[in-house]
Amino acid sequence: MDPFSIIVGGLGLIGILLLMRPRRFYLIRHGETLLNAAHIRQGADGALSEKGRQQADAVGKALQPLNIKLIITSTYPRAIETAHIIGTRLHARIVTSPLFVERRNPSEIIGKSTRDPEVTRIVDQMDLAYHEDEYRFSDEENFLELRERGRKCLTLLRHHGGRHTAIVTHHVTLKMMLAYMLYRNRLHSADFVKLSFFNISDNACISVCEYNPWKRFSATRGWSVISYNEQP
Repeated sequence: MDPFSIIVGGLGLIGILLLMRPRRFYLIRHGETLLNAAHIRQGADGALSEKGRQQADAVGKALQPLNIKLIITSTYPRAIETAHIIGTRLHARIVTSPLFVERRNPSEIIGKSTRDPEVTRIVDQMDLAYHEDEYRFSDEENFLELRERGRKCLTLLRHHGGRHTAIVTHHVTLKMMLAYMLYRNRLHSADFVKLSFFNISDNACISVCEYNPWKRFSATRGWSVISYNEQP
């Protein structure tokens, strides 16, 4: 074999090895919003509070040693604001994707106090009661739709994530991504109710997961959860 062919073959092997490197993802819930602090159920809108901006900066500072070059964020303003504060610390490229937005709440509760008895009743019925996967209270994103979106999130990350990538997302969406990572289509609504109840996702906390292409035929298709809901 001539030297040029050897070099080209070597470069091809290096490219394959780079593609097969394990990749880490840092899933971050957005910082506290003004509506979070006021205990109001949010829709798409909602700006960060001063505390939320400080939380986002603390996340950026904690992630600085990791050489993160890409931040993927939800398209909601509170997530984008969080991502830009983190990005100021990391000097990372920021891209948005609607896949990472929060689960759509029923219109009956958006803008209302979480302490309102009727809001509490609806949320308990959706999030704490056991029901069929197809159940829908009114016009919210139901379990099956959320699970499918969790699958699409992981597919996007598997194809586009770098060696270290930060993801800014939301409370329920973050938990669904991790739950689907571990259980895939074996995950049902009753399972998610239990997982969600016992695993709180706090504002501006970091959950770390990894995708290893060498393990893509495992039960989790190469995904693993390294840590959950860590404060920066």
